[in-house]
Amino acid sequence: MTIEVSGTIERKGLAMGAWALVSDAETYELHSSTPKDLLQAGISAKVRGKVRQDIMTLAMIGPVLEVETYEILGG
Repeated sequence: MTIEVSGTIERKGLAMGAWALVSDAETYELHSSTPKDLLQAGISAKVRGKVRQDIMTLAMIGPVLEVETYEILGG
C-alpha cells in the first residue's frame, strides 16, 4: 500500500538502532534503502512510499516504510 505521510525523522535507540518517521498518527520504521540525506534526526519531511508488510525488524517500532519520494520541510 502506498501512502503519503508527514512527520519528524528520529533515531530510535532500540536494538541496533533504527530510523523512524514519527507522524501525529503513527511511527514508521524507515526501510534500510532510505536515502542517506533523509536520515537526519530532527528534520521534518513529507514522504511517499510503500508500507512493507512482508518485512520484520529487530526494532519493531512500527510499520516499515520503504521511501519512494520525499521532501525535506525543515529541521
